[in-house]
Amino acid sequence: MDPSVRSRAISNVLRLGVRPIMHRIPGHPGGIRTARSTVDAAALLIPPDSRVRVLPLNDPQLETGRDERAITGEWVVSRDVQGGAGSAAQGAVLYLHGGGYVVCSPRTHRQITARLALDTGLPVLAPRYRLAPEHPFPAPLEDAVAAYRWLLARGVPASGIVLAGDSAGGHLATALAGEICRQGLPGPAGLVLFSPWVDLTCELSLRAQHGARDPYISAVSAQRVARLVVGPAGFDDPRLALLTCAWTDVPPVLIQVGGDEVLRPEAEALAEALTGAGADCELQVWKGQMHVFQMLNRVLPEAAAAMGDTARFIRSVTAPAAAERSAAPSDAAA
Repeated sequence: MDPSVRSRAISNVLRLGVRPIMHRIPGHPGGIRTARSTVDAAALLIPPDSRVRVLPLNDPQLETGRDERAITGEWVVSRDVQGGAGSAAQGAVLYLHGGGYVVCSPRTHRQITARLALDTGLPVLAPRYRLAPEHPFPAPLEDAVAAYRWLLARGVPASGIVLAGDSAGGHLATALAGEICRQGLPGPAGLVLFSPWVDLTCELSLRAQHGARDPYISAVSAQRVARLVVGPAGFDDPRLALLTCAWTDVPPVLIQVGGDEVLRPEAEALAEALTGAGADCELQVWKGQMHVFQMLNRVLPEAAAAMGDTARFIRSVTAPAAAERSAAPSDAAA
């Protein structure tokens, strides 16, 4: 299906007004700080969805008795769900925001987290993970693992947890799935990736740069940012290399990517790697769409449809566990 008139109009505006700026974004801390301030200010201008509640989370984990980092972030919960964040006893979406590992926050991605909470009925936990260049990789991964462990420690069943993320958050969610397996933790129910930044070396996206009609993402600027993300250690950490992982015991995966974006080859390569390893992976390429178009789900019909597909996927992978938990009391009574 061809992109809607509204989608083409927004893409053209971004291509003419935003992409030239993104292409020249400086790869140094000063430029990153400016970008953070701009993005955070823009997020304040977007009115919150009145159908959800946003509940701040700041847990110093004093009850563990160990010297552990506080888990900070926010819960996003549908107002129709009784119990608020307490309903996570049945399951939750652990959402890792994008922003190149250097900008953005849970607040900037409420357009997605709110829609996930509304469409799935599950509470969404969006942790505030540490950003580069102050905290290069693997600091974000350590924080993501801590958030997953936090959910498990509070009784949220792994079979009811879906990992999700966009762009760099998609890379982080995928790396988290691998780290969960390596650490022997109970595996999540599923994995959702929106326009994942799979290859931080940017080799694939650089090759696709000239043929892609990406409205605002530049492979050249992404490569500059990636050097800040990895820091002095470089790209040698095997947890960065998503395309060469063994990918055993991977839960079902849904990948959505825009047909026009420069990261499309990366999403396709990841889907091929996962499928080759025997994983149940669905790749959706949305014709004519841009990077993380799901963010515009209140404006674009394609984004709303993509979020609808995402909700159906999440319900399908968490339904068996929910049915089992519902049946448990009657089984015990029998």
